[in-house]
Amino acid sequence: MNILFLEDEPAIQEVLTEYMKLQGYDVTCVQDGDRALELLREHMFDMAVLDIMVPGVSGLEVLSYIKEQRPETATIMLTALGDEKTQVSAFNLYADDYVIKPVSPIILLKRMETILRRVKRTEQREEKGLVIHGDSYQAFYDGVPLELTLSEFLLLQVLEGEPNRAFTREQLILRIFNEDYVGNDRIIDAHVKNLRKKLPHNYIKTVVGIGYQWLKGEEI
Repeated sequence: MNILFLEDEPAIQEVLTEYMKLQGYDVTCVQDGDRALELLREHMFDMAVLDIMVPGVSGLEVLSYIKEQRPETATIMLTALGDEKTQVSAFNLYADDYVIKPVSPIILLKRMETILRRVKRTEQREEKGLVIHGDSYQAFYDGVPLELTLSEFLLLQVLEGEPNRAFTREQLILRIFNEDYVGNDRIIDAHVKNLRKKLPHNYIKTVVGIGYQWLKGEEI
């Protein structure tokens, strides 16, 4: 996940950036609003963590730009300004959260995680058709998760990744289990049978004398 962190206090920026990086985030740090806008014009970020009172344009102005030009970027306002008027202004600009300094790094990370998880779920619900996420070993159809075993997921990933290619059972075993599998190649038949039951359409075609192939949507 790519994070843009706008914070003009070096000590706060250093500590929070280190915590974010330990969590696995790729963090780009800036200390003024003008530079933040430049980066937003040039790059895509999953989230922006924004101080408000910074040199150049304010964090609220950066938030306004994100609302208009980068609505897919989640936002957290991180500021010492705790008055109601400023908070309402931020939420009117669709800030996802408003955190008042000082803040525990752990609590900030948890709030970031919650927002990014919510954004991801929303994106998954909006995705139509069959969607495969190889990093999380999950597959969805019209945003609904498919309840697959690991072997079923790997079989799905291999077949869908090369549509219209006919795989032999031996080839599929090597792709799914590597060379460690010892047993009958008919295990593939069992996985295909289960996979067909869980998919909304019959994407998998039996190729007589060879094995199986994945059909593109228009061929089903």
